Amino acid sequence: MMRKSPVSLSTNEPVSRRLEELDTIAAVLPMERRDELAELLTDQDIETLRHLVNEGMGANTLRALTSDLAYLQAWSLAATGRSLPWPAPDALPLKFVAHHLWNPEKRLTDPEHGMPLKVEERLRLQGFLRSSGPHAPDTVRRRLATWSTLTKWRGLQGSFTSPALKSAIRLAVRATPRPRKRKSAKSVTGDVLSKLIATCRTGSLRDVRDKAILMVAFASGGRRRSEVAGLRKEQLVMEAPIPVEGSAPLPSLSIHLGRTKTSGADNKEVVYLTGRPVDALNAWLELARIDGGSVFRAIDRWGNVSKRALDPKAINDIVKQRAAMAGLNPAEFSAHGLRSGYLTEAANRGIPLPEAMEQSRHRSVQQASEYYNSTTRRSGRAARLL
Repeated sequence: MMRKSPVSLSTNEPVSRRLEELDTIAAVLPMERRDELAELLTDQDIETLRHLVNEGMGANTLRALTSDLAYLQAWSLAATGRSLPWPAPDALPLKFVAHHLWNPEKRLTDPEHGMPLKVEERLRLQGFLRSSGPHAPDTVRRRLATWSTLTKWRGLQGSFTSPALKSAIRLAVRATPRPRKRKSAKSVTGDVLSKLIATCRTGSLRDVRDKAILMVAFASGGRRRSEVAGLRKEQLVMEAPIPVEGSAPLPSLSIHLGRTKTSGADNKEVVYLTGRPVDALNAWLELARIDGGSVFRAIDRWGNVSKRALDPKAINDIVKQRAAMAGLNPAEFSAHGLRSGYLTEAANRGIPLPEAMEQSRHRSVQQASEYYNSTTRRSGRAARLL
């Protein structure tokens, strides 16, 4: 969407009011699109978001919900010329599926198949569509789930559990099989991690910080980038050193994660660091003179450490930058590779999966097993029984 000038926004009283209301919850919303959100979302949408903030909904969940709601509103305006209706008529979710899950081969012979070109062009111009082709089924399901949840929060009933909608999704997915793409093409296993850490060889603030980020994120069970970026000094508790026969005791530290993506409201997750990762973290805290607040912070060109936490995207950028510096292909690695790499490395070292899951904080064996890379399984003993 082309952003309007401040003058035009100020003359639109409803939009100006929504801008002011969005400012009150700016800390947990994608504010780089504030102007667009104010124009796309309705007064009731903004009020719902403010209610969820006051109720303590997790920041990451709220950002995802807001992003989905903005997309749904933009799609409805492009596809029907009207704002998203509440409740939605039964045919509208079916239209959403038809516009987003379609067969590229059929579209070659039938230009009307899938999302109409005018709708696609408008969403692409607004920045809501970046790649060509149908959407991932999981993305479509998530946005439909958001739509359904918002409908229920309004005290209304929708048709999101109807057999017709479930059948439409199932048939669309079956007609257009898609190989599941990993969030990181390759896992950051121990050997890869060593190469990344080797690029942090100077005593500069940036090198000391990035080394601590890589080691803490990996050793704490492959923490999500949002958890690493949001880590605060108050979450760190020094523990008694771990005795080691024949050598000096190892430093130990616990990280109190609080609520995480999978923990639930009443569970407070705790993970532990031992040895070198603790030393790397302490070196950063001492060098950056951090005695409270955010642990990992931005560093400007003059070497000044910001008081604000790193953006979660910065963790991903650091992994890719260090991969390039190590002579690896940065396109093959991401911050999520630290999470899959931790479990893969644990398997390579013969650590039982349940023990590794205690550190990674996965809730199920099936979920944790999904992070094992096919390349590791292909060359493993389980594939060579005969």
